[in-house]
Amino acid sequence: MELILAAPGANVTGPLNQILGILAWLVSAAGVLGVLIVGSRMAIALRSGSGDEHLTQFAVVMGACIIGATAGPLVEFLLF
Repeated sequence: MELILAAPGANVTGPLNQILGILAWLVSAAGVLGVLIVGSRMAIALRSGSGDEHLTQFAVVMGACIIGATAGPLVEFLLF
């Protein structure tokens, strides 16, 4: 028994590729914005002498960037 998820010849992956592309740009923009915000907060904190706690925030932003950068290729690998 064959399971048919879409009509034969239907282009199902076209809109999904477009959504993945848009999400990739949004994740990139959010990553750059996050690094800029954490960097500016770190620069302000270094002037007052307390810059150690911002390294954790920087690590979180970098981890989110790595997850966001690998999400698109992983989904594309699994679905196509």
